[in-house]
Amino acid sequence: MTPRSRSAIPMLLTLALSAVPALAQRTVKPVLHGQRWVAITGKPLAATAGAMTFTRGGNAVDAACAMLAATSTMWDTLGWGGETQALIYNPETGEVKGINALGVAPTGATAEFFRSRGMRYPPEFGPLAAVTPGTPGGLMVMLAEFGTMSLADVLAPAIEMARGYPIEGSQADNMERREEILAQWPSSRRVFLPHLREDDSQERAAPYPGEIFRQPELAATLEKLVEAERKALASGATRADAILAAYDRFYRGDIAAEIVRGIQEEGGLMTLADLDNWQVHIEQPVTTRYKGIDVYKLTHWVQGPVMLQALNILEQVDLAAAGYNSASYIHALYQAMNLSFADRDFYYGDPYVPPVEPIDGLLSQEYARHRFEQIDWQRNNPDTRPGDPYPFQGGVNPFLELLEQWTPIPPAGDAEGEGSWQQSRLMTDDEAFHAGTTSIQAADADGWVVSITPSGGWIPAFIAGDSGIGLSQRMQSFVLDERLNPYNVVAPGKRPRATLTPGMALKDGKPYLSFAVQGGDSQDQNLLQFFLNVVEFGMNAQQAAEAANVNSYQMQSSFGAHNAEPGRLVVRDDTPPWVLAELRKMGYSVETRARTSGPITAIEFDLEHGSMWGAASDFGEDYGIAW
Repeated sequence: MTPRSRSAIPMLLTLALSAVPALAQRTVKPVLHGQRWVAITGKPLAATAGAMTFTRGGNAVDAACAMLAATSTMWDTLGWGGETQALIYNPETGEVKGINALGVAPTGATAEFFRSRGMRYPPEFGPLAAVTPGTPGGLMVMLAEFGTMSLADVLAPAIEMARGYPIEGSQADNMERREEILAQWPSSRRVFLPHLREDDSQERAAPYPGEIFRQPELAATLEKLVEAERKALASGATRADAILAAYDRFYRGDIAAEIVRGIQEEGGLMTLADLDNWQVHIEQPVTTRYKGIDVYKLTHWVQGPVMLQALNILEQVDLAAAGYNSASYIHALYQAMNLSFADRDFYYGDPYVPPVEPIDGLLSQEYARHRFEQIDWQRNNPDTRPGDPYPFQGGVNPFLELLEQWTPIPPAGDAEGEGSWQQSRLMTDDEAFHAGTTSIQAADADGWVVSITPSGGWIPAFIAGDSGIGLSQRMQSFVLDERLNPYNVVAPGKRPRATLTPGMALKDGKPYLSFAVQGGDSQDQNLLQFFLNVVEFGMNAQQAAEAANVNSYQMQSSFGAHNAEPGRLVVRDDTPPWVLAELRKMGYSVETRARTSGPITAIEFDLEHGSMWGAASDFGEDYGIAW
C-alpha cells in the first residue's frame, strides 16, 4: 500500500460515515422509552406536572394542558396571555385536529395608527404589542373537547406553582437582564422585580436563582377559573360545560374587565368587546404525503405549510444519495426552503379575514414541480421570489401588481419620519430568529397524541393590572405595508401570521411522529430536517433531535424590523471544511456555530413493538418523563 493510498483512507471513511450517521451516532441524552405514556416540555418541573396528571388517570390531552399551564406559569418563553397552537390525534376517530388559539389585533389597531406613531411595524413589547390572550381559551377548549379531567385537576400544579416555586437561574437572570423595561410598568415591576428599591441600593432587582418565586395575583386569577367551574358543576353542568363557564369568566367576566382596565391604563387598545368576540377554532389541518407518510401542519395563520411545500419540492430529489449534510444536500434544503418561505412572506395570513389565501395552489404537487424547476443547482439564488400559485388552483392572482413589486429585502417604510422606528429593539435579528416559545409533546397508550407550540407573553411581559396575566407580543408579526404581504396587514379582529408550528405524521393511518421546536423563523427549517433525519437517514427521534441543522436567513424575519439576509447560511461547527468550501463556491455566506436549532421535542411511535420513543434536544432545559 502506498503512502498516498493510506492517506486517502481517513477521508474515505469520513465520507462514508457522513452518509450514514445514524449507524454510529451517539446522543448526549438517552432516548426515552414509554409503553403507557410520554410527557415532554421545556422545563423539568412542567414535565413533572404532565407526569403527575398521567399518574392521576388523565389522558394525553389532560397532561398536555397541565404542562401548558405549568410552562405559562414559569414564563418559559411564554406567559398566560400568549397564544397556543396545537395538533391533536384522536384515536376514536383516527383524525388529526388543529387548535387555533392565536389572539387578534384589538380595536383601533390599524396600519395608520402605528404609522402615525413613527413605526414601520407594530412594537416588539409593551401594551401596544398585545393581541388578545389565546392560551387560556385554547387550554380550556382542548380540555373540554378532548380531555377527561376537570379544570381544577389540570390547573392544580400551576396554581401551586403560582403560589410559589423555586425559580430556575435562567429565567431569574432573564428577568434581571430586562429590569429596565419591566420597571416601567407597575404590575410587571411588582411581579418580576421583587427586590427593586427606589434608592437603587439593591444588589439585584429580580428573584435570585432558587428563590421561591410567588405570583399571588396569577394564583387568584387561576383560582377564579376553578371557582367558576365548581359553581357550574354544582348547578348541574356537564364537565365540558363547566369548563366553558370558566372560559366565559376569563373572556367576559371580572377577569376580562381587569385585563382591559390594566392595559388601557397603560395606553393599550384592547376592549371588552375584543375579548368577548374572540374565539378558539378547532380546525382541519393541512397535509401532504411524503414517501407514504402523511405529514400534518396547522394552516397558513402560522408558517406550518412551509414545511409541506418544502417536502413537496424535495420529494423530487434523491436526498439519501446526496448524503446527510453534504454540500449538495444542504443546497437542496436551502433552495427548497427559500422558495417556500418566499411564498410564506407574501401569501400567508389569517384564514378568517379576507382576502382568501391561495393555500390549495401553494400545496399542490403541480406547483411544487413548477417551483422545483426554478432551482439553480449550481449556485444560490439571492433573489428568490414568491411564485404565483393561483393558476394551480384555477384562479387569477388578485395581487399581481404587488407581486411584481415584491423584493426579498423589505422596502423602507412610509411612517412619519421616513421609516423611523421609535420602539426600542428588544432583540437583535439573530436573537429573534431563534427566540420564541416552548413546545409540548404528550401521548398515551390509548392512542391520544398532542403536539403544542405555545408562545407569547414572554419576558419582558406587560402584565395587565392585578390579573397576573402577561400579555402577548405577537402584534409585531403583522406588516403595515401591503407590498410585503397583502394578506397580513394589521387590522382589528385579525390574527397575525405567526411562526408557531407543531408537527405530526401518520404512517399507515397510525401515529408515527409528533414533533415541535422552540424558535422563530427557524422552526420549520429545524422540523423539516428533523423529519428528514428520521425518514431519509434512519435516525431515531433522539438522534434526529440532536443532529446538526442548517439555517437560512433569506426569508423576511417575522419579528422586529423584519430584515432579510439573502445567501446567509449557518451550519454547525463540525461541518467538514470541504463542505464549507463547496458551499462558498456556490455563493453562500457561510457561518459556523455550535448550536444550529432550537430545542426540539418529539415522540416516535414504534409501530412494530407498540412502544413510544421520546426525545428532547441536548441543550436548554427541555425535559421528558415516560412510563
